[in-house]
Amino acid sequence: MDVIVEISKEDAHELMDRTAKFIVERRMGSAALLFIESLRPLNFIASQLLYLIAPFAEIIFKPKEYQKFACALENEENVKYLMEKIDELDTEYHKKMKMEKKKTKEIKQKKKEIKKKLQ
Repeated sequence: MDVIVEISKEDAHELMDRTAKFIVERRMGSAALLFIESLRPLNFIASQLLYLIAPFAEIIFKPKEYQKFACALENEENVKYLMEKIDELDTEYHKKMKMEKKKTKEIKQKKKEIKKKLQ
């Protein structure tokens, strides 16, 4: 099997978008940002570590996707893009949750008012 050693910018961004979405959907945005930021100076070493554990990780992940991800992490711009995307999606997620809580609170308040009127 061929090892992927280069990835286009578009492929890298698409992969980083999916990764960011995966992280935010599991409510791990802040933790992921902290982790990535702390390892940012070592992103090349981290990507090489991903190659080291590839035989084991490829049991769980699709081999080509895993290699593309490891390759993408070698580039500092891709790591920065990933962090920005996580931050953007996490902010949107929290705004959405805040709006839903507000609507739920309003509905509960209206129910209380109706209940009071009926008594």
